[in-house]
Amino acid sequence: MVLIMNDDQLLRYSRQIMLPYVGIEGQEKLLNARILIIGMGGLGSPIAMYLASAGVGHLVLCDFDKVDLSNLQRQIIHSSKERIGKNKATSAKETLIQLNPEIKVTALTTQLDESNLSEQVRLADVVIDGTDNFDSRFLLNKVCVKTQTPLVSGAAIRMEGQVIVFANKGKGPCYRCLYKDNENDTATTCSENGVLSPVVGIIGSVQAVEAMKVIMSIGKPLISRLLLLDAYTMDWRSLKLPADPECPVCSSQ
Repeated sequence: MVLIMNDDQLLRYSRQIMLPYVGIEGQEKLLNARILIIGMGGLGSPIAMYLASAGVGHLVLCDFDKVDLSNLQRQIIHSSKERIGKNKATSAKETLIQLNPEIKVTALTTQLDESNLSEQVRLADVVIDGTDNFDSRFLLNKVCVKTQTPLVSGAAIRMEGQVIVFANKGKGPCYRCLYKDNENDTATTCSENGVLSPVVGIIGSVQAVEAMKVIMSIGKPLISRLLLLDAYTMDWRSLKLPADPECPVCSSQ
């Protein structure tokens, strides 16, 4: 069902609507969009908060983990010590409803198996990966390729980050073209290596922008382009990622 904006919404989103490549049509696309965000940690926090504020109509948040005191340094969606011990998706939903009570927010608080994940991905217009481990990323990539759902992938650690968009429309690479099984480093989480707090905010914000561009069909999304950040020197690089003809996930699609 197409949602038509009322006067309050026109005012709330006026700074976006005045952009010629957004306009009322683009804002209505956001209001009618459903975005699935996997992980409500350092990346998921700015992603969800900006998408909620921007007026994405339905955000589905998936995280089975609980808020810990060590999370509050960078997971800004969990705003106080009172959230410690609460499920991250539930905590995030509370924050988003306060930010924008007009949108719909669904919190998924259990770990999804492949079948349940596939159902959620099929319902989504765009999927955003905010996880911090290869097993979750590989499974999410597999499901997105199978359902041909756009995937916005991001990662941040220490003072480094990366973002890439996979269109998953039968052409182009997937996440497994970028990372192979035997290349995985099991010690790639923030708890094992550390991360500078604003770095996840930068990467998550870029992921939010890319998701909005895909929803509204504007600009030049990072489709098959790997954007790399070195925050230590504040250098950015962009690399074209080719599809792997021997990729076990996407080469047969």
